[in-house]
Formats: sequence, C-alpha cells, structure tokens
Amino acid sequence: MNDSNYQCMGCGAVIQTEDPDQAGYLPASALAKGIEKGSFYCQRCFRLRHYNEIPDIVVDDDVFMERLAEIGEDQAYIIHLIDIFDIEASLLTALPRYIGRNKFALVANKMDLLPASINQDRVIRWLKNIAKEQGLKSDQVLLISSQKQQNLDALYQLIKEKLRRQNVYIVGISNVGKSTLINRLIEHFGGDKEIITTSNYPGTTLDLIRIPVTDSTAIVDTPGIIRRSQMVHYLDPQDRQVIMPKKMLKPTTFQLNSGQTIFLGGLARIDYPAGKRMALTIYTSRDLYLHRTKLSQADRLYQDQLGHLLSPPRFDQAKEFPKIIAHPLKLSAGEDIAISGLGWFTSHQTVQLILHLPKGVEFARRPSII
Repeated sequence: MNDSNYQCMGCGAVIQTEDPDQAGYLPASALAKGIEKGSFYCQRCFRLRHYNEIPDIVVDDDVFMERLAEIGEDQAYIIHLIDIFDIEASLLTALPRYIGRNKFALVANKMDLLPASINQDRVIRWLKNIAKEQGLKSDQVLLISSQKQQNLDALYQLIKEKLRRQNVYIVGISNVGKSTLINRLIEHFGGDKEIITTSNYPGTTLDLIRIPVTDSTAIVDTPGIIRRSQMVHYLDPQDRQVIMPKKMLKPTTFQLNSGQTIFLGGLARIDYPAGKRMALTIYTSRDLYLHRTKLSQADRLYQDQLGHLLSPPRFDQAKEFPKIIAHPLKLSAGEDIAISGLGWFTSHQTVQLILHLPKGVEFARRPSII
C-alpha cells in the first residue's frame, strides 16, 4: 500500500506498507493507528527518534536533486543554510540552477562553535567574499545557532516578512542543522515542538515537508543533499560523534620541527618534511585525538595503531576505511586549509606541508577565518 495522502511528519517520505527497505515504510497496523490519531512517523523516523538507530534504506542521490528542482517552479524565497564548521562543503554552488530567479539568504549555522570574541561583522564580510568566489550572490548573510538559539530573531523577522507573499524554502546539505532549525521555526510560528526528525545521520529528511504558516504560504523543508566528499560519510554513527564538534572550538597549536608529523586521530595526517621551527594551529572537535610524532616513524605508527591509538576509525571499522592519499601543498601565511567535515589548520608563516586524507575526502584553501 502506498498512499500519497499520507506523509511522514519526520522525514517527509510518502507512507507505504510494502517494502521495509524503502523510504516511508510503516507496518499496516501502525498505519491504522496513525490514521486514527491523524499523525504519522515512518518506522525509520520512529526508531531514530526513540532508539537513536536508523535502518538502511535505498535513496538515490537523484531523488534529492529532483526535489530541489521543484523550487525553481515556485515564486519563493530561499534560506540557504550552511555549516560554519564546514563552509566549503556546505556551500551549494549549483544553487542558482535549482532556484531559478528566486532570491536567497545565506545563513551560517553553528556560530556557537566560533570563539565568543570573534568579530561577527568580519565573519559576515568573509562569508560574502567566499560565496562570491563560488558564484553565489546572496540577498543577505546571517550568522545563527539553531541548537543554542542564538541570533534567531533576525531570521524569524526575515522569514515572517517573506511569508506574507511567498513560500520560504530551507535548503542545505545534510548535517548543517536544517531539521533543528525547522523545529525552531515551527515552535516560533505556533506549532508543536520537535516535529521534524533531527539526527547526526546524513540524509534524514527524504522529501519536501510543507509546514503551512499562513492561509496561502508555508515554510518548506527540503532533503539534505549528500556530499560524498565529507569525512562523515566514511565513518559509522559512533565515530561521527567524535568529529562533529558540540562545544566551542578550542584551537590547538603545535610547535613543529623539521621532520615531524601530526595525526588527527586516524583520519588525517599533516607532515612537515623540512624547514625552520614553525607553529601550526588546528581547529577541530575537542573529542578528536591529535598526536605528534617523528615523520620517520609515521608510516609504521599508522600501520600498527590505526583503530587503537589513532582513532577514529575504531579498530573494527579500520579495515573498511579508505586508502590514505598524500597531497603536497604550500600553506601561505594567514591562510586556512579546510578538511571537509573535519576542521581546518593555519599558520602565521608560509610552509610546505604534505596532507594525507582518505581517498574521496576533499580539502580547500581560503583566507583565514580567525
């Protein structure tokens, strides 16, 4: 049974009772209870909300793109939510192709991760320049924290103003905090709390979820686009918890001599082959173990300690972890190297380094954010 009249309140998938491996599955008995109550959570969302576990389902990446393409057919306003911890990966450079002539605001979430002393106006200017380089010209730029409920008033006011005339779509990649923000909006505009399913699992929202606010307009949650270049997609749920920061970032500075290396758990490695003594500052989750050693011992250490001292990945996950690829690079003074989903590092002097990353994980260089 697949009835398009019924939609999961948590992820937006159309409710169906036939295939447990497909999106929107709900046993027929549970569907009958849902019809009686007038609310539906698919089995996937129920297990995620109550047991913090999620079954594997088949969702093609093209499905996410098809849903985004629907936005361009509506005269709407777009909130492009990005992650301040993973800016380059969370910027949708193809956004104009999907939204047509609709205008958008660039809203950077998780600002609570940045040091409290940071100049927010400077960060906004910095974000505008980064977006402009990627061909994105936003209507305005806002900094928020949906989790900590910081700076939300300006966003509420913007959305309220737009809803007078048009729908407002919330767009972003997976894990930028989109569903948490949607729940804040629902609460603010008079709905029930925690309706949309939130989690650290990529791709929680599977279809468009329309939340009516006025008689003619709505806030629309869209599926989070999966970015395969992010570190999170190569880890299991337990290890994802380690690399996704929950508190304000605390920079760690290493004084490196020639012939030293730093491991970021077992996920990345930064070599300093030759040069004068230098300082390297790393911004990453406080839960991620950083280990400095001699470059001459690095290969053997990685071979012997991956999944043990160098973790994540944990030992039982290490065999499935992608091969590590070396990337020689020049880090200029006042420049960041951002590793997708893991954080960034910087130096006050120009140095030659070798960055080792799992195959498929990307990095980007940019002017320093701090």
